[in-house]
Amino acid sequence: MSRRVPVILLALVLPLLGSVPALASERAFTLAGGVTQPVYSFADAIRETVWVDTGVDLDRDGAKDRVAADIIRPAEPAARGQKVPVIMDASPYYATAGRGNESELKSYDSAGRPVKFPLYYDNYFVPRGYAVILLDLSGTTRSRGCLDVGGRGEISSGKAVVDWLGGRADGYSTVDGATKVPAGWSTGAVGMIGKSWDGTMTNGVAATGVAGLRTIVPIAAISAWYDWFRSDGVSFTGFGTPTSLASGHENSSARQKCGRVRQEMTDGAPANGDLTPMWRERDFVKDASKVKASVFVVHGQNDWNVKPVNYGQWWDALTATGVPRKIWLSQTAHVDPFDFRRKEWVDTLHRWFDRWLLDVPNGIENEPQASIERSPDRWADDKSWPATTVRGTRMYPAPGGTAGVGTLSPEQPQPANASFTDDRSGSPSSWSANPDRTSASRVLFSTPAVSSDLRLSGTGSVTVKATPSTSTAHLSALLVDYGPATIRSDPGIRNLGTESCWGENRPGDDACYKDTATTSQNVTAHVISRGWADLANYNSLTTPAPLRPGTAYPITFRLSTVDHIVPAGHRLALIIGGTDRTAIPAPASPPKVTVDLADTSVLLPIVT
Repeated sequence: MSRRVPVILLALVLPLLGSVPALASERAFTLAGGVTQPVYSFADAIRETVWVDTGVDLDRDGAKDRVAADIIRPAEPAARGQKVPVIMDASPYYATAGRGNESELKSYDSAGRPVKFPLYYDNYFVPRGYAVILLDLSGTTRSRGCLDVGGRGEISSGKAVVDWLGGRADGYSTVDGATKVPAGWSTGAVGMIGKSWDGTMTNGVAATGVAGLRTIVPIAAISAWYDWFRSDGVSFTGFGTPTSLASGHENSSARQKCGRVRQEMTDGAPANGDLTPMWRERDFVKDASKVKASVFVVHGQNDWNVKPVNYGQWWDALTATGVPRKIWLSQTAHVDPFDFRRKEWVDTLHRWFDRWLLDVPNGIENEPQASIERSPDRWADDKSWPATTVRGTRMYPAPGGTAGVGTLSPEQPQPANASFTDDRSGSPSSWSANPDRTSASRVLFSTPAVSSDLRLSGTGSVTVKATPSTSTAHLSALLVDYGPATIRSDPGIRNLGTESCWGENRPGDDACYKDTATTSQNVTAHVISRGWADLANYNSLTTPAPLRPGTAYPITFRLSTVDHIVPAGHRLALIIGGTDRTAIPAPASPPKVTVDLADTSVLLPIVT
């Protein structure tokens, strides 16, 4: 009888074990303290390049474009037949601008195998049971095809690699050979991460709804390319065109073969700032409903490279999808969290990837959704973002006792006008100076000193009824917090002479990076949100209308997304001007603009 009991128990237990996704002994990772541990040799990790067929022939050379995926993965799981998930950073910068605070570039050995993997992802995560892929976007570094700046060629680069890892696309051992390389070592679970253009790729690929993309971490990322180059009908200065941006990062093959793509981008991006079909193709917000991946957004609220409206509209569009989301908002400009909150960032990212790529039940999705920097290095967590009690509150300007200076309140004023002249030289700093004095180049309206903290959380807009004296007019708007404060100074960090290491080293690829320190300044005025528009687009972003001097036109345009607390005792002001020389060009004939205050207002996302 005693010899039969184990047999009976085994017969009962085996079917149950078959329903378990993975036994502990079969898992290619080790947990301790709730997180994966560095148990694999980084020095012995497998390094290889696979060229993945994107399925498109954008360079029109008669062959489907193949993109280079440089891979590093732990050798031990592969030897045991175990599979690992993938962390991927898809970038155009690996042979040009480089990645990270130290502008790291890829390097290769004499056999063409990748040696240097920029950033710390490989050093830190490969020993913990992840593979890392650094993908060259189409037309860059070692990939074929064309760099079409958010177009179908570029997005297919990332999607194709996710499909290859899931067994749905072909990869090859060489850029033009016929030997296929399967991704049998991959679980098919992929997390994409990246800053700036790389982060934009995470949004674009997620918006295809591709299977297997389990999470994305867009850092300072674009959600619609129009909103990097343009704003409500006006072009940004210093950003060039999609064609000029691509030309700085194309490889020699793309420069030779992609003239037609460059011309299509040039034709599709008119300098007048109109919204064209080319821009619509590169708008990922409109396809947010397809996103299946969890999303961890990171953005600097003083990032005037990738304007904050990019994260705001992306986040809002994702709300309806129900995907798990998390957000960090810093006071920095265009800076990676590794360089402003390093330990907390690596720890959080580690748990985020463990949760969504390895299904470790660590509960990170149940923790506060938002972490917001309120003053330099002082962070506050919120259960959700935007705050649940946000209400769109309309505020109206009214004239005061000084010309061009007035009040801002919830009460709609009696009919009145205020005027300014576009002298082409206005800027946020010049407009916000001397808030109680008349300025010929702007009008300013402020609240009284607020009696209690006033929090803005979300994306606002401004409506202006403007009468130009000429046939061309550009408008700029600012929200300014007036009162003494200490804030990060641009860009918000500085490098130190020391280093810290985050992961393991091997020859040619170390895990050590310069430490940074916070830079700050004391101010009495802090610009917290900005917006710009071409008055000629008052009725349509696709078709400008001729302006008649002396005729009033109403226009509504967006302000950048913000989460900011105006402390008790401070004032909140709306400034309206013409050409903001730090952001937009002057119109052909800069006008005097008369603002009809009765039909002008600002819609603010105020936490009640």
